[in-house]
Amino acid sequence: MVNTGEREERREEHAYVLDFMTSGKSYSSRPEPLTQLLGEQLFTMLEATVKPNATMNMGERVYIGKENREKILLIKARITYDELTQNAKGELPMVLANIIKENEKRFVDVFNNAGPLNIREHSLELLPGIGKRHLESILKARSEKRFESFADISARVTLLQDPAKLVRERIIAELQGNERFYMFTKPYRRFERPR
Repeated sequence: MVNTGEREERREEHAYVLDFMTSGKSYSSRPEPLTQLLGEQLFTMLEATVKPNATMNMGERVYIGKENREKILLIKARITYDELTQNAKGELPMVLANIIKENEKRFVDVFNNAGPLNIREHSLELLPGIGKRHLESILKARSEKRFESFADISARVTLLQDPAKLVRERIIAELQGNERFYMFTKPYRRFERPR
Protein backbone atom coordinates (compact mmCIF):
# COMPACT_ATOMS: atom_id res chain seq x y z
CA MET A 1 0.00 0.00 0.00
CA VAL A 2 1.16 3.52 -0.69
CA ASN A 3 1.95 5.39 2.50
CA THR A 4 0.08 8.66 2.09
CA GLY A 5 1.88 10.19 5.06
CA GLU A 6 5.35 9.98 3.59
CA ARG A 7 7.22 13.27 3.40
CA GLU A 8 9.75 12.41 0.74
CA GLU A 9 8.31 13.13 -2.70
CA ARG A 10 9.01 10.27 -5.09
CA ARG A 11 8.95 11.18 -8.74
CA GLU A 12 8.20 9.19 -11.84
CA GLU A 13 11.09 8.42 -14.18
CA HIS A 14 9.04 6.91 -17.01
CA ALA A 15 5.47 7.33 -18.15
CA TYR A 16 3.16 5.99 -20.84
CA VAL A 17 1.39 8.14 -23.40
CA LEU A 18 -2.38 8.17 -22.91
CA ASP A 19 -3.10 10.89 -25.47
CA PHE A 20 -1.09 13.12 -27.82
CA MET A 21 -2.63 16.38 -29.05
CA THR A 22 -0.48 17.89 -31.82
CA SER A 23 -2.01 21.35 -31.46
CA GLY A 24 -3.05 21.19 -27.82
CA LYS A 25 -6.54 21.39 -26.42
CA SER A 26 -9.24 22.78 -28.69
CA TYR A 27 -10.18 25.55 -26.23
CA SER A 28 -6.57 26.65 -25.61
CA SER A 29 -5.61 30.17 -26.67
CA ARG A 30 -2.01 29.06 -27.28
CA PRO A 31 -1.73 26.00 -29.49
CA GLU A 32 1.18 23.78 -28.39
CA PRO A 33 1.69 20.04 -28.63
CA LEU A 34 0.46 18.38 -25.43
CA THR A 35 0.44 14.88 -24.07
CA GLN A 36 -1.31 13.20 -21.19
CA LEU A 37 0.77 10.58 -19.42
CA LEU A 38 0.48 7.85 -16.80
CA GLY A 39 3.51 7.30 -14.57
CA GLU A 40 4.94 3.80 -14.51
CA GLN A 41 5.58 3.38 -10.75
CA LEU A 42 3.07 5.56 -8.87
CA PHE A 43 0.45 5.86 -11.63
CA THR A 44 0.70 9.66 -11.51
CA MET A 45 -1.40 11.30 -14.24
CA LEU A 46 0.43 14.18 -15.86
CA GLU A 47 0.02 16.71 -18.63
CA ALA A 48 3.16 17.79 -20.47
CA THR A 49 4.28 19.84 -23.45
CA VAL A 50 6.12 17.97 -26.16
CA LYS A 51 9.37 19.08 -27.79
CA PRO A 52 9.00 20.60 -31.27
CA ASN A 53 8.92 18.00 -34.07
CA ALA A 54 8.63 15.12 -31.58
CA THR A 55 5.91 12.58 -32.26
CA MET A 56 4.36 10.18 -29.80
CA ASN A 57 2.36 7.01 -30.14
CA MET A 58 -0.45 5.94 -27.85
CA GLY A 59 0.88 3.60 -25.19
CA GLU A 60 4.50 4.58 -25.84
CA ARG A 61 6.88 4.59 -22.84
CA VAL A 62 8.77 7.89 -22.49
CA TYR A 63 11.40 9.22 -20.09
CA ILE A 64 10.14 12.06 -17.86
CA GLY A 65 12.93 12.21 -15.26
CA LYS A 66 15.15 15.20 -14.52
CA GLU A 67 17.92 14.40 -17.01
CA ASN A 68 17.82 15.05 -20.77
CA ARG A 69 14.35 14.16 -21.98
CA GLU A 70 14.09 13.04 -25.57
CA LYS A 71 10.46 13.98 -26.25
CA ILE A 72 9.03 15.80 -23.22
CA LEU A 73 9.74 19.50 -22.95
CA LEU A 74 7.96 20.38 -19.72
CA ILE A 75 5.73 18.66 -17.22
CA LYS A 76 2.92 21.21 -16.91
CA ALA A 77 0.79 19.72 -14.15
CA ARG A 78 -0.42 16.71 -12.30
CA ILE A 79 -3.99 16.06 -13.37
CA THR A 80 -7.01 14.18 -12.11
CA TYR A 81 -8.91 11.40 -13.82
CA ASP A 82 -11.68 13.84 -14.73
CA GLU A 83 -9.16 16.02 -16.60
CA LEU A 84 -8.13 13.17 -18.91
CA THR A 85 -9.38 13.41 -22.47
CA GLN A 86 -11.79 10.77 -23.74
CA ASN A 87 -8.92 9.28 -25.76
CA ALA A 88 -6.77 9.07 -22.63
CA LYS A 89 -9.56 7.40 -20.65
CA GLY A 90 -9.98 4.89 -23.47
CA GLU A 91 -6.24 4.15 -23.60
CA LEU A 92 -5.84 3.85 -19.81
CA PRO A 93 -6.96 0.20 -19.41
CA MET A 94 -4.60 -0.98 -22.18
CA VAL A 95 -1.66 0.97 -20.77
CA LEU A 96 -2.33 -0.39 -17.28
CA ALA A 97 -2.58 -3.94 -18.63
CA ASN A 98 0.84 -3.46 -20.24
CA ILE A 99 2.41 -2.02 -17.06
CA ILE A 100 0.99 -4.87 -14.98
CA LYS A 101 2.22 -7.48 -17.47
CA GLU A 102 5.72 -5.94 -17.65
CA ASN A 103 5.95 -5.77 -13.83
CA GLU A 104 4.12 -8.99 -12.95
CA LYS A 105 6.29 -9.85 -9.94
CA ARG A 106 5.55 -6.46 -8.35
CA PHE A 107 1.81 -7.08 -8.50
CA VAL A 108 1.96 -10.77 -7.60
CA ASP A 109 3.84 -9.67 -4.47
CA VAL A 110 0.73 -7.71 -3.47
CA PHE A 111 -1.11 -11.05 -3.21
CA ASN A 112 1.85 -12.49 -1.26
CA ASN A 113 2.34 -9.62 1.19
CA ALA A 114 -0.97 -7.78 1.64
CA GLY A 115 -2.19 -7.57 5.21
CA PRO A 116 -5.28 -6.51 7.12
CA LEU A 117 -6.56 -2.94 7.03
CA ASN A 118 -8.28 -3.31 10.40
CA ILE A 119 -9.88 -6.09 12.43
CA ARG A 120 -12.75 -6.48 9.96
CA GLU A 121 -11.18 -5.83 6.56
CA HIS A 122 -8.21 -7.19 4.64
CA SER A 123 -6.52 -5.11 1.96
CA LEU A 124 -7.03 -7.88 -0.64
CA GLU A 125 -10.77 -7.33 -0.26
CA LEU A 126 -10.24 -3.94 -1.92
CA LEU A 127 -9.71 -5.79 -5.21
CA PRO A 128 -13.03 -6.04 -7.08
CA GLY A 129 -14.64 -9.46 -6.80
CA ILE A 130 -12.64 -10.62 -3.78
CA GLY A 131 -14.89 -11.37 -0.85
CA LYS A 132 -14.39 -13.41 2.30
CA ARG A 133 -14.30 -16.79 0.50
CA HIS A 134 -11.71 -15.71 -2.08
CA LEU A 135 -9.73 -14.05 0.70
CA GLU A 136 -9.65 -17.26 2.74
CA SER A 137 -8.53 -19.24 -0.33
CA ILE A 138 -5.79 -16.73 -1.15
CA LEU A 139 -4.48 -16.63 2.43
CA LYS A 140 -4.50 -20.43 2.70
CA ALA A 141 -2.73 -20.88 -0.65
CA ARG A 142 -0.04 -18.29 0.07
CA SER A 143 0.63 -19.78 3.53
CA GLU A 144 1.45 -23.08 1.82
CA LYS A 145 3.68 -21.49 -0.84
CA ARG A 146 4.19 -17.94 -2.14
CA PHE A 147 2.57 -17.15 -5.45
CA GLU A 148 4.98 -17.00 -8.39
CA SER A 149 2.77 -15.53 -11.14
CA PHE A 150 -0.78 -14.53 -11.99
CA ALA A 151 -1.22 -17.96 -13.61
CA ASP A 152 -0.12 -19.55 -10.32
CA ILE A 153 -2.71 -17.49 -8.40
CA SER A 154 -5.47 -18.50 -10.84
CA ALA A 155 -4.47 -22.16 -10.65
CA ARG A 156 -4.34 -22.33 -6.85
CA VAL A 157 -7.30 -20.10 -5.92
CA THR A 158 -10.55 -21.60 -7.12
CA LEU A 159 -12.82 -19.42 -9.25
CA LEU A 160 -10.34 -16.52 -9.35
CA GLN A 161 -10.06 -16.12 -13.13
CA ASP A 162 -7.91 -13.10 -13.92
CA PRO A 163 -5.97 -11.52 -11.01
CA ALA A 164 -4.23 -9.05 -13.36
CA LYS A 165 -7.64 -7.70 -14.41
CA LEU A 166 -8.64 -7.27 -10.75
CA VAL A 167 -5.47 -5.24 -10.14
CA ARG A 168 -6.15 -3.11 -13.24
CA GLU A 169 -9.74 -2.42 -12.20
CA ARG A 170 -8.61 -1.45 -8.69
CA ILE A 171 -5.99 0.96 -10.04
CA ILE A 172 -8.59 2.63 -12.29
CA ALA A 173 -10.98 2.98 -9.33
CA GLU A 174 -8.19 4.58 -7.28
CA LEU A 175 -7.29 6.96 -10.12
CA GLN A 176 -10.91 8.10 -10.21
CA GLY A 177 -10.27 9.33 -6.66
CA ASN A 178 -13.26 8.26 -4.58
CA GLU A 179 -11.76 5.39 -2.59
CA ARG A 180 -11.40 5.11 1.17
CA PHE A 181 -8.11 3.17 0.96
CA TYR A 182 -5.38 3.23 -1.70
CA MET A 183 -3.28 0.15 -2.52
CA PHE A 184 -1.46 1.21 -5.67
CA THR A 185 -1.72 4.97 -6.13
CA LYS A 186 -1.23 8.10 -4.12
CA PRO A 187 -4.50 10.05 -3.91
CA TYR A 188 -4.42 13.45 -5.55
CA ARG A 189 -6.88 16.14 -4.71
CA ARG A 190 -6.47 19.66 -5.98
CA PHE A 191 -7.27 22.09 -3.20
CA GLU A 192 -9.13 25.28 -3.98
CA ARG A 193 -7.61 28.40 -2.49
CA PRO A 194 -9.96 30.64 -0.51
CA ARG A 195 -10.78 33.86 -2.30
